[in-house]
Amino acid sequence: MNQTTVMVLIFGLVVVFAIAWMFFRQRRSRGLRTHFGPEYDRLINEKGSRGRAEAELGQREKRVKRFSIRALPRDVSARYVQKWNEQQARFVDEPKAAVVEADHLVEEVMKERGYPVGEFEQRAADVSVDHPRVVENYRAAHEIALRDQRGQASTEDLRAAMIYYRDLFRELLDEPEPVGVTSR
Repeated sequence: MNQTTVMVLIFGLVVVFAIAWMFFRQRRSRGLRTHFGPEYDRLINEKGSRGRAEAELGQREKRVKRFSIRALPRDVSARYVQKWNEQQARFVDEPKAAVVEADHLVEEVMKERGYPVGEFEQRAADVSVDHPRVVENYRAAHEIALRDQRGQASTEDLRAAMIYYRDLFRELLDEPEPVGVTSR
């Protein structure tokens, strides 16, 4: 084998590895985008690059894999549903208090299922791994609750927050949405 042949083979191997790496990266990106949906796009905007966003999502997945996430027994789930129904009824007379309690109920269920319940951003990041469809709503509900603390949320805003919390609450309980009921 002469030197030219060796160089052509090395160049060919580099090209094959580069193509394989690009294919793997595109496949990984497509998988993350499919799984995380709007959270994927939100994180790209926040981080400023696809690479940093994907690294963050990968870290989230690894972190959540270490948790012992478990389904709730029927009786515990039924107790939480009862508490939720009480807050929905309370909303009519005390919307602000009902939203505060809805946030607490979501946090309680997360804790009971095995999610750590530290600061909000970490909770949202953790829940995005298993419940990416509703994490955007969870963020919106939390933002409304913060605006309400500053006296800047209307009753309609609070109603939206209750709906957003309800969506996550149902997913955390693995409770399907009743037929004929829309979340928004």
